[in-house]
Amino acid sequence: MTERQPYTVVEKRDGYEIRDYPESRLAQVDTRASFSSAGNMAFGSLIRYISGGNASSQRIAMTAPVLQEPSTASSYLVSFVMPADMTDETMPRPVDGRVTMVTVPARRVAARGYRGGWSEQRFHEHASAIRAALERDKREITGEPTYARFDPPWKPGFLKYSEVLFALAEPATVS
Repeated sequence: MTERQPYTVVEKRDGYEIRDYPESRLAQVDTRASFSSAGNMAFGSLIRYISGGNASSQRIAMTAPVLQEPSTASSYLVSFVMPADMTDETMPRPVDGRVTMVTVPARRVAARGYRGGWSEQRFHEHASAIRAALERDKREITGEPTYARFDPPWKPGFLKYSEVLFALAEPATVS
């Protein structure tokens, strides 16, 4: 079974839940593409990296979710979350110049999950809904939403599970 990025549920609210994520590591590619094309365009470089296309020729287990967030008005960062036991010292250096390694500090996040296809329209509908719920509850967000995909592309759309994540200004309580 695919490892999922660990987190702790802090609070469940109407329309979302608050989670604390521990420090994590990402392999990411910044892709100049549309929302719907970015994941496919970045996937090859990222899958090669975890399949041994790195300085150590090390194979790295696939984890979930695959993350996508706006980088600029016309590009997206697409990221693979590294397994939880990886450290900055044990992550192999990418050989593909498009892949960068990032350590993300512990953070508090609001999450809204949903089932269905991966369309940009569905993502924006759920991003708007969670944003409205956070405003209603007077929670301060930082930055743009992140789209989290948990299932492979060949899974039927109605069975796919995805999430919209917003980083919150509140500090995480995980170490």
